[in-house]
Amino acid sequence: MNSFPWLTVLVVLPIFAGSLIFVFPHRGNKVIRWYTILICVLELLLMTYAFSYYFQLDDPLIQLTESYQWINFFDFYWRLGIDGLSIGPILLTGFITTLATLAARPITRDSRLFHFLMLAMYSGQIGLFSSQNLLLFFIMWELELIPVYLLLAMWGGKQRLYSATKFILYTAGSSVFLLMGALGIAFYASNEPTFNFETSANQSYPVTLEILFYIGFLIAFAVKSPIIPLHTWLPDTHGEAHYSTCMLLAGILLKMGAYGLVRINMELLSHAHSIFSSWLIIVGAIQIIYAASTSSGQKNLKKRIAYSSVSHMGFTIIGICSISDMGLNGAILQIISHGFIGAGLFFLSGTSYDRIRLVYLDEMGGMATLMPKIFMMFSILSLASLALPGMSGFFAELVVFFGIITAKKYFLMPKILITFGAAVGTILTPIYLLSMLRQMFYGYKLLNATNSYFFDSGPRELFVSIAILLPVISIGIYPDFVFSLSVDKVEAILSNFFYS
Repeated sequence: MNSFPWLTVLVVLPIFAGSLIFVFPHRGNKVIRWYTILICVLELLLMTYAFSYYFQLDDPLIQLTESYQWINFFDFYWRLGIDGLSIGPILLTGFITTLATLAARPITRDSRLFHFLMLAMYSGQIGLFSSQNLLLFFIMWELELIPVYLLLAMWGGKQRLYSATKFILYTAGSSVFLLMGALGIAFYASNEPTFNFETSANQSYPVTLEILFYIGFLIAFAVKSPIIPLHTWLPDTHGEAHYSTCMLLAGILLKMGAYGLVRINMELLSHAHSIFSSWLIIVGAIQIIYAASTSSGQKNLKKRIAYSSVSHMGFTIIGICSISDMGLNGAILQIISHGFIGAGLFFLSGTSYDRIRLVYLDEMGGMATLMPKIFMMFSILSLASLALPGMSGFFAELVVFFGIITAKKYFLMPKILITFGAAVGTILTPIYLLSMLRQMFYGYKLLNATNSYFFDSGPRELFVSIAILLPVISIGIYPDFVFSLSVDKVEAILSNFFYS
């Protein structure tokens, strides 16, 4: 039994250490950068140590639990804990945030504020994935909004204010539904309001009321995931954000929506999920095809990768809505897998922009000769994104396919149609990714430019690229590492569904 408050330390450390940045000298960019990297590495080492020694893989219950009364007036607790569903996203958060901080080296303007916002996001993300209280979950959800808005508005591209405003309108607007759902669950059928996940999971609701709660949470999570048609903020945000911010958006922020769907919609509102899953799984199949088709028509490199993220999240939706053991495990693996691949692609697109100062694919060409290391890394991660065997994306999508085929909830014909739709998406994916590689790296446009000498990937970029690539290949070779984290928790969640 461990009594040390590991999770509280992991949540508070980044934002507390980040607030100390403002006592640093105004022009000490190098000191600030290394200090931030040091805090991120320390956080990653602490969580790795705590989870290695105190987390039991074969226990589906909440572990490392902490509960402290925060506001006595309405029985609000600082309640944290992790299980097989949250440990993967927390480790992903630590890994990607550390690399994103290392990737932010070119940032020199308002360096103190930039690195503080990165660490504030770190705290919010760890807090959300480890929260066991609905109101605390909402607070951590909101803690993400202002840092992302400022990172967009201050360090974005030419249309940064437009994309930042669009981001805050979508996400803050959808958060109202999250708060309404949390308050509704807390105040229903109880003399005293309680936001505790465990209490809510054992609560039953009238069907109509449960559907209303489900719709409220679904809107909030559909915007963040994103699920069509609430996805339009994402391409604009990715198109304008600095690539270190894009790494956090694609690697972690989008996964918060999918995590919420499982943690709240599926676990707390299982009857409503049974009703809505039949429709959402169709939306997931449509999303895969729609976003893949739209991606092919994007001339902006980052927007093409952004639509690729939307398409890949369709597999997560199908896995969650299959209500099967393999489907849900596949969805969790897809969350982890795409977190690495999406962050890697955005990092490489940013390093390319740092060198050639071009964002439109039809202006590029010939980069393979000029920058062979970037070409090699970009090619490998693109192949991982299109689910090449031996990469993490292959097993994630394969297990989702098995999940829908073996699902007991659906009849044969719907299974065939959904599988066919997802298969069409896997055919469209190589089209837009290989086309992107062809337009960027082959041809002669940059070779014939007046200043055709460009630096290839340096040690920092090479380190970040390899660090992202290693888990992609490792999971592709041995996916059971991720499955071992989630398999017992998945069984516990599906025990609420009679056809699982």
